[in-house]
Amino acid sequence: MAGHDDTALPDASAAEADRTLTCLGASVLGRFNGVDAGRGDQPALVYDSPVTGTRRTYTYAQLRDEVAAFAGGLAQLGVEQGDRVVIYMPMVPEAAIAMLACARIGAVHSVVFGGFAPHELALRIDDAAPKVVVSASCGIEGKRVIAYKPLLDRAIELAVHKPEKSVVLQRPQERAELGVDDLDWADLVAAAPPAGCVPVPANAPLYILYTSGTTGKPKGVVRDCGGCAVALHWSMGAVYDVGPGETMFTGSDVGWVVGHSYIVYAPLLVGATTVLYEGKPVGTPDAGQFWRVAAEYRVKTMFTAPTAFRAIRKEDPKGLLAVDHDLSGLRHLFLAGERLDPETYRWASTLLDIPVIDHWWQTETGWPIVANPVGIEAAPVKPGSPTRPLPGWDVRVLDPSGDPVPAGVDGAIVVKLPLPPGALPTLWNDDERYVASYLSAFDGYYLTGDSGHIDDDGYVFVMGRTDDVINVAGHRLSTGSMEEALAAHPDVAECAVIGVADALKGQVPRGFVVLKAGISREATEVEAELVQLVRDRIGAVASLKSVAVVAALPKTRSGKILRKTMRGIADGLDEPIPSTVDDASVIEALRPVLRRAGRAV
Repeated sequence: MAGHDDTALPDASAAEADRTLTCLGASVLGRFNGVDAGRGDQPALVYDSPVTGTRRTYTYAQLRDEVAAFAGGLAQLGVEQGDRVVIYMPMVPEAAIAMLACARIGAVHSVVFGGFAPHELALRIDDAAPKVVVSASCGIEGKRVIAYKPLLDRAIELAVHKPEKSVVLQRPQERAELGVDDLDWADLVAAAPPAGCVPVPANAPLYILYTSGTTGKPKGVVRDCGGCAVALHWSMGAVYDVGPGETMFTGSDVGWVVGHSYIVYAPLLVGATTVLYEGKPVGTPDAGQFWRVAAEYRVKTMFTAPTAFRAIRKEDPKGLLAVDHDLSGLRHLFLAGERLDPETYRWASTLLDIPVIDHWWQTETGWPIVANPVGIEAAPVKPGSPTRPLPGWDVRVLDPSGDPVPAGVDGAIVVKLPLPPGALPTLWNDDERYVASYLSAFDGYYLTGDSGHIDDDGYVFVMGRTDDVINVAGHRLSTGSMEEALAAHPDVAECAVIGVADALKGQVPRGFVVLKAGISREATEVEAELVQLVRDRIGAVASLKSVAVVAALPKTRSGKILRKTMRGIADGLDEPIPSTVDDASVIEALRPVLRRAGRAV
C-alpha cells in the first residue's frame, strides 16, 4: 500500500477537496511517515510466529512493494474501485498485505477470521458479494494445523453469490489442492505488474467488518477511508503515545477490529513498526511469549485483551517468566475488548511497574471512546474505569425512559450524536438496520449496548453489556460488580457471573470461576469463601448463593466470555454454539454444570 510516486490529488473545487482523500494506500506507507519520509529502510511490519518458528521483517520499502505487487494481481483479476474482496486468512503478513492492497486500488476488503465455519463464511460472502476471495492453504491453532481450503470450498458451495476467483497462499505446513477457479498467490503476483494508488472520496468505504447480530445475520460494519485515517492517526500519538520509529505490539488478530486498527493501519499511518504475532499468549509454547516479543523488538506500547493477561496470570501467577526478559523499553500496557477487572489491573501493574491503561471501544467505533490519553497528559487511574471520554465522544448514561441518571447510578451508556470521524456511518447495504440497531432506542443518541455509570469526576465505569444487568426481585444488579468481587479472591484466575431465570425472583446470579495454576484446595471450600466475599462486598441483595469452580470458561477467539450462551444453556434453551467460539469442547464440558445451576433455582 502506498508508494513514493503515488497519484496526487486531482484538480477539484474547495468543496470537493474537503471530501477527497488521496489514496489511503499512499498515506499509509508513503506520504505521511513512510517511504517518502525517509523511512524506506525502517522496519514497518515484523512477523513473529512461534507456532511455525518463523520471524520475518518487512521494511517500509519492502512492504510497499509487496502491497503494490499484490494490488496488481487483484487488478489483473478485474478488481476495481468499490469492488469487494473477502480475506479469509490466518495471522500471516500476507493478510495485512491483502488488506493494504485493496485500499491501494480502492477496493473494499472484508476480513473474516481464518477458520470460521463454512456457514458463517457463506453468510458474509452473500452479504458482501466479493469479486475475489483471498485465503491460505491452512492456519495453525496451537499445535493443530487447520486446512482452510475445504472450509472455503464448502462456504462457496453454500453461498448464493459465487466469487469469480479465489487466491490461495500456499503454506508449507499443508498445501491446498487448487481448482479451476483458484489461483496460487505466488503465481498471481509473479505475472502481474505492480499497481499504482487510486484516489477515492474520503467517505468511500475502506472495509466491511462483520459483527454478530441478534437476528443471526451478521451486521456489516462499514468504515470510511477519511474518517478512519484521521481518527487512527490522532489516536496513535494522543492515546497510545507511539510515534515514528517506535514499535507497537498488538496481541490480537486481523479478523477483529483491534487488528484492523492497531496492527495494520494505525501504526503504519504514523511511521511506526507493528508486530504481527501468530500464536497464543500461553501454550505456544509458554506464558512468557508476550514478554519475549516485547523484549526482542523493543516494544514501547503493548495492546491486548484482559483475557490474555488472565490466561498468563493463571499459568504464571508470580510472573516469573517475565524476569527472563529485558522489558525496560516497554512504557505502556493497554487492555481492551472486555471489562478490565481491578484484580487483573493490579497484577499487571505490580508485575510490570508501568502504566496499565484500560480503555473502551467497539467494532462499530473503530477507535477508543473512553481512554487515558497518555500521549497528551495522563490522568490519575481509577481501577475499574477506562478514564474519561476522548475528544469527539459525548458519552451519557440514561435510564430506560431516556432521562439522564445522577452520577454513580448505572444505566444505558450512549453517545450523543453526531458521531466523530472513524465511527461507522452505516451497515453494509442496510441503513434501516443501522438505525434500528443503534439510533432508535434513544432519540439523538447512539446506543452502545453497554451499561455502567459516570462518577462525579467524569470517569466512565463500563460494567458489562446491557443484557448482563440482571433483575433480582426488582433490584437491577450488574453482574460486572459481582465478577469484580469474585476476581478479588487470591485463588481466582478468571470468572463469570450470569443471571439464571427464577420463578420467584425473576433472575438469580450464578458464578463460575477458574482457579490459578497450582491451587490444590477443595473446590467446595473456595466456593463458600466466594459466596461470602460477594455478600460482604455487595450485600445480601446480590443473592449470589452458588459459585462453581470449573476448568475453563467458554470464549470467543477474541477472548470474550460467552455469557449469553452460558445463560441460555442454564435456562434450558437449545442454545447454539456461536461461530466465534474458540474451543467448543469447553462449552460441552460446562453444559452439565450450567444445567445444574439452572435447575437449582
